[in-house]
Amino acid sequence: MALVDIRNLSIRFPVYGADQRSIKRQITGVVGGTLGRAGPAAPTLVEALTDVSLRLAPGDRLGLIGHNGAGKTTLLRTIAGVYAPDQGSILVEGKIASLLEPTLGMDAFVTGFENIRLRSLLMGLTPKQIKARTEEIAEFTGLGPFLGLPLKTYSAGMIARLAFGVSTAVDADVLLMDEWLGVGDAQFRHQAHDRLLTLFASSKIVVLASHDMTLLRDLCNRFIVLRSGHASKILTTAELDQTDLSAA
Repeated sequence: MALVDIRNLSIRFPVYGADQRSIKRQITGVVGGTLGRAGPAAPTLVEALTDVSLRLAPGDRLGLIGHNGAGKTTLLRTIAGVYAPDQGSILVEGKIASLLEPTLGMDAFVTGFENIRLRSLLMGLTPKQIKARTEEIAEFTGLGPFLGLPLKTYSAGMIARLAFGVSTAVDADVLLMDEWLGVGDAQFRHQAHDRLLTLFASSKIVVLASHDMTLLRDLCNRFIVLRSGHASKILTTAELDQTDLSAA
């Protein structure tokens, strides 16, 4: 069973010290005719998501639309379990595969093979699953003998290949993606595209954030438009065609 059920979700981030240099704040600290230091300031709260509700079931491919800062990544991270709701509730059933930060958990001072194990463990694979998939991951990356060297000897492109190969070697009920990943040279990008399509098709629920409307229309069957943390209702492709996206 796969399910994402979000009800009246709000996420707020406290920002401390945003106005500690304010003269007005310092003046309010004057007590008994002497200029004192103002007491601890309450944090400024930034509302990243406000009263968001949605429900996704198997077969749903949800595209998140919105400018930078609209709340797309925050929503993805909340579904992934990174952020807890400040208000409302979220229920996710099924195994989550998150391609939000492919290099998370990787260590520059250990070998490529060791990083395959580290990243795989972080993604929830068992030692038995890791052992069974290591050869396939190694072959896909095309890094050959470099996999026996420390990650710190790799170029940025090589690190991206390794991270991508591991991050997509999963079976997911709920797949979360922040932009469509494209790494390496033209040949590898073609391989990466095919691999992502396979993962996309095998996942029961997909949530994809992207600025590429053509990509979203090609891959998704449901859409949400985010504006300053506020989300539209879930839209079909036909409803999206009738929606003004000039401010999104």
